[in-house]
Amino acid sequence: MSFRREKYVPRGGPDGGDGGDGGNVVLVADLSKHTLLDHAYRKHYRAKRGGYGRGKDQTGARGKDYEVPVPPGTVVTDTETGEVLGDLIEAGQILIVARGGKGGRGNARFATPTDRAPRRFDEGRPGEERNIKLTLKLLADVGLVGLPNAGKSTLISAISAARPKIADYPFTTLVPNLGVVKSGEYSSFVIADLPGLIEGAHRGKGLGHAFLKHIERTRLTLHLVDISLPDPVENYEKIKHELTSYGMGIEAKPEIVVITKIDIAPDDAAISRLLDPFRDRGIEALAISAVARKGLNELVRLVSDKLLKC
Repeated sequence: MSFRREKYVPRGGPDGGDGGDGGNVVLVADLSKHTLLDHAYRKHYRAKRGGYGRGKDQTGARGKDYEVPVPPGTVVTDTETGEVLGDLIEAGQILIVARGGKGGRGNARFATPTDRAPRRFDEGRPGEERNIKLTLKLLADVGLVGLPNAGKSTLISAISAARPKIADYPFTTLVPNLGVVKSGEYSSFVIADLPGLIEGAHRGKGLGHAFLKHIERTRLTLHLVDISLPDPVENYEKIKHELTSYGMGIEAKPEIVVITKIDIAPDDAAISRLLDPFRDRGIEALAISAVARKGLNELVRLVSDKLLKC
């Protein structure tokens, strides 16, 4: 509330300016970010408040927005209502998660012919405060699934520049790995190596259950089956059951069954006997050896053709 007081200007009148609006808290999809690790240590983000209105009809400055960079593929959920607020997929995409408050009105706004010296003003309204949950879902064209030690990490390292940890014990892969596979002179696709699944994964057993959400983003699933296991078909069915039990429609995605480690097979007839049960069901299947680099070019071509149809 302010009145103009100037020499030789009688009855200057009200000149109280409005307050500035508060800034927003904004999430921004940033390609330089690959994890949500930064937000594990900082829990609160606050935008700048608006400036005060002043005399001489001066409006306060608007508060500066607070931009929080997150990796593309981040899903934002309100923790209190469970509502999905947004899904940041493209680089540069923004989402306002908490809007700033509205600035108040100065007494100059209330001047009327009948009330030329109002002593009335509005206080500003507070901004939003919200608790949110950030979930990162990888953006990949192809997802590798299978039991632990099925050869997923070896495959992705053989067909892309990704270098995941490879060892001869279960659960070597603890986090998803992404690789870019060149499928032609001007084409490529992104492949994700996910931690191995075990029976009961949809109920939280093992490590892979924590990463099943990443398969939701993929357009195609490569189901790897180890040739050294006693019954490849049975093991395929186990993992298929876990995908179905998890839900979200991932069991209905287009898939290719890949028999791995054929370098230890006694002959081609043994490999054919393993492929036939899948092909009899109408499931596309082929056999490879990532270590011996057998069948990799055929696999890449098949995946590339399949993605064009997805």
